[in-house]
Amino acid sequence: MSNRRRLSSLLLLLWLGTGCATAVPRREPPGPDARRALDLLASRWDEFSDLRARVEIVVEQSGERRRFEGVLLAKAPGSLRFEALSAFGQPFLYLTVHDGRFTAYDATTDEALVGPATAETAARLLRVSLAPDDLVAMLAGRALPPKDLRTAEVLPPDEHGPSLELIGGNSRQRVWMDLETGVVRQVTIREGWTEARITYRRDGAGVLTGLDLRVGDADLAGSVTYRNRIFGGGIDQARFAFTPPNSAKIRAVR
Repeated sequence: MSNRRRLSSLLLLLWLGTGCATAVPRREPPGPDARRALDLLASRWDEFSDLRARVEIVVEQSGERRRFEGVLLAKAPGSLRFEALSAFGQPFLYLTVHDGRFTAYDATTDEALVGPATAETAARLLRVSLAPDDLVAMLAGRALPPKDLRTAEVLPPDEHGPSLELIGGNSRQRVWMDLETGVVRQVTIREGWTEARITYRRDGAGVLTGLDLRVGDADLAGSVTYRNRIFGGGIDQARFAFTPPNSAKIRAVR
């Protein structure tokens, strides 16, 4: 597998969404039920501080399946570090999001991809549009409304339960959630012609154990499974800093 394909596989699953301009709807104030649901989502996000876990990441695209075992660190509002480990327990792939920058480094080829950690950069690089805080929220089992929220409406329950529809300037989200606790079960994100679906897995106590993700028209699916997860254990911000070796061949994304 080429270095670019390997870095892309890692980034595709951890920074997923799609971007395409749509007509901007008129802004409308949410009704009481929608306002209550939005407050629950905000409260759940405010409760989250950090997560560390041993993880298994699987990416399936165009008939190819790639699997990564590693260590994930995530901290609110938008810091991330993932190290993919070899069979001998040595890191060989790194992905960090820190201080508004992302770095993806492949130690096997001594090559790195670096650039600003923005939704716009992600959209240009991988057809994705999740900002760092959206990414951290997704990995933490939370959901953040669009930054440019226009309308919010609680929809009648379907086979997945009650949901909250959120329409932004160029995106539409649907969040299936417990309207009493704010626990998120599933999220769909539609931008342009593409829809991404994130389904969370939880244990009997409602604690996050993993997530499954599928993008409709991109023939892309993946999963993240957590092991030995610790929520709120405290992570020093310096842990998210990563500088490739001086010898690395660096490609900058602007």
